[in-house]
Order: sequence, then structure tokens, then C-alpha cells
Amino acid sequence: MRAAISESDLEPDLFTVEAAALAAARRMHADTHASGEAQRRVLGELINHYERLMRETRRLIGRSDRAERDMHLLNRQLQTLAGQLEYRATHDPLTGALNRGAVIDHASRCLAQGDMALIVLDIDLFKQVNDDFGHPAGDGVIQAVVDCLKALLGQETAIGRVGGEEFSVVWPTSSRDDAAQVAQRICESVGRQRHAAPITRAITVSVGLSWNRAGTAFETAYSHADQALYQAKREGRNCVRQWLES
Repeated sequence: MRAAISESDLEPDLFTVEAAALAAARRMHADTHASGEAQRRVLGELINHYERLMRETRRLIGRSDRAERDMHLLNRQLQTLAGQLEYRATHDPLTGALNRGAVIDHASRCLAQGDMALIVLDIDLFKQVNDDFGHPAGDGVIQAVVDCLKALLGQETAIGRVGGEEFSVVWPTSSRDDAAQVAQRICESVGRQRHAAPITRAITVSVGLSWNRAGTAFETAYSHADQALYQAKREGRNCVRQWLES
């Protein structure tokens, strides 16, 4: 009857020659009548094969170490790339402020957790800035407004550019008065800025504010702040208006 062949019998033996040399050495060790010359010959072959195994083992370990280092480096590069892609997906390339989608996500999370003020501001007569001084100067004004907001409110505050010259600030607070004071500080601070040439006049913003209870939908919070912003535009610009329930 034929014996069954196991999977291990089918696998190639990478150490066939070495195994044969080891078997010969064992036989020679067991043979008490073997001559010294034969013993030395078998022992020499065993030594040669063992040295070869050591060289190959060191070479394989070196390859493995290099492969591990390369893998760690690749993982770091992938993590860096993932971070860069996430940043680009959530930030405005001109100013580094959050983009519209990121503002919506952040504000929605804040509203789910507690009361929050949404402040929207728009640069007054911005088209005239572009027409009079050129679009590069207009870009400089946009960057300067965001820099002003970051300096005033702190780097951790969620500041977004949600349109060409329109910005939003997410300000978690349980105090309507606190929100109004922050909005007023924004309006005054931007108006006090001095801009680089060729800008030769003050740049102001109109500000709209909605204060919202926890659980308010972002769309509602934004609609109310936007209505307050357009009221500020209608009533002379460079001012703050707050949406109040009628």
C-alpha cells in the first residue's frame, strides 16, 4: 500500500546540501572505525557549509533590516501625504483658513454639543479694491483679514473663508452678550488695519451674528447670520448686526 504524501514532502528543501553534509557528519561521528583523515574531510565539509549558511543568514538579515527601514520610511511618507491631502481638502489655499465644507462640519459638531454663535463677515466694497488696486492686492487684503482674525481670536478658533470675500467664525458660547462683543471686536480690529501698498484706504467689514441654542441646524444658524449680515450692509456697512427672533 502506497503511503500518503504530506504537503511538507512536496515543499522544496532549501538546505538539501547542508542537510546531507550534516547527515554524513553524524554517520562519521557514530562510526568508531572511521579514519582520522575521513573524519577531517567530513568535518571540513560541514564547516564550509556552516560558514556559507552564516554568510547567507547575515545577508538575509541585512536585507530584512533594510526592507523594514524602507517600510517604516514609506509609512511615514504615506502618513505625511495623508495629512497634506486632508489639509488641502479642508483648508482654503490662499489664506489657510477652513474652507466652506470644513466650517459646516465644525459648526455642526459644535451645535450638537452646546450653544454657539456663528459670525459671518464680508469685506465692504471689495470689487472696488480689485478694480482700483488689482486682484493681487485684493488677495493680499483677503489674507490680511484672515491674519487679523487669527491674531484677535487665537489660532485654535475655527475661522473659515466661505466665499470670495466672505468669512465665518465659529464661536462656542452660552452668552449672547459675549458673542456680540466678539463680533464688535472683529469689526473694529479689521477696520484699524493698515494694508501694504498699493492699498491707500481703510478696509472695513460688515458683520452678521446669530446666537444659537444647542441642537440648532447649521443651515438655520447660517441663514440667520446671513440675514444679519445683509442688514449691516443695508445700514451703512462697517457695523455689526445681530439676528433676533421676532
